[in-house]
Amino acid sequence: MRPRAWLGILFAVLIGSLPAAVRAQGNLDIDSPSIAALRGSMQQRHAQLAPLYASGAVGLAADGTVALRDASGVPLAQRAQLNGLVAAENADRIALYREIARANGHPEWEADVRKTFAQRWIERAQAGWWVQSGGNWARK
Repeated sequence: MRPRAWLGILFAVLIGSLPAAVRAQGNLDIDSPSIAALRGSMQQRHAQLAPLYASGAVGLAADGTVALRDASGVPLAQRAQLNGLVAAENADRIALYREIARANGHPEWEADVRKTFAQRWIERAQAGWWVQSGGNWARK
C-alpha cells in the first residue's frame, strides 16, 4: 500500500477516535444561506428575549433550547406572546443544529452540535441569567 493511502487511513482512524463533540466543534462556524437566515432570525428575536432572560422568565436549558422558567413576572396578557417567542426560538435553534451538521456533511452530528451549542450558550450567558445544569436552574 502506498504511503499516501496509509496517511488517509491513519487520518480516518484518528478522526474516528475523537469524541463526536470534538469532531463537530471544529465546524460550528460553517455558513450557508439557511444557516445565515436562521442566525439572522435569532439575532432579531434576541432583543425581545434578552429582558426575559434577565428577569428569569426564560432560561437557557441544558439541552440547547430556551425554556419558560418562571412566567409569574410576565403579565397574563403577554404570556401567549412569550410562549410564541420561546417556541420560535427553539424551532430556529433546532433547525440551526440540523443545518450546521448537514453543512458539515455529517447529519449524524446533529446531537453533538446541539450539545456543544448548549454548553456554549450557558458559558456565554450574561451574569444574572438563569441556566440549567443537571436538571436544576441556577442564576449565573
